Amino acid sequence: MKTAQSGDTVKVHYTGTLPDGQLFDSSAGRDPLSFQLGSGQVIKGFDEGVTGMEVGEKKTIHIPSNEAYGDINEDLVINFDRKEIPAEIPLEIGTTLNMHQDGSGQVIPVVVRNVTEDTVVLDANHPLAGKDLVFELELVDIE
Repeated sequence: MKTAQSGDTVKVHYTGTLPDGQLFDSSAGRDPLSFQLGSGQVIKGFDEGVTGMEVGEKKTIHIPSNEAYGDINEDLVINFDRKEIPAEIPLEIGTTLNMHQDGSGQVIPVVVRNVTEDTVVLDANHPLAGKDLVFELELVDIE
């Protein structure tokens, strides 16, 4: 039976959780995820976990943070003077804001990590950075 190899386009149903069982994403109720193996469209550990699977096969993979979204980069945790942030912007801890990068027009999602009288701490790391991930996989198709 054919196994999924680099260069193949595959369709996968998945459920992603943290090691404590907290759900962060799932294809349940949606079309399966379609991507080309080895193309960098998904995180390294997910790509490697699907490689070698047969259609219909199910398995659980554990992906360490360095093969997922990487470790937390402290350079992406930024302290701002609270006066620099317009008063109408909500500054509740855990709120995701869109920050515009000067010059490029690129929008970067940031999470409010801390707020004091004088400073606001914004975190531009991926929300799953520094976290190990667990995926339940089912290979649906190889094209």
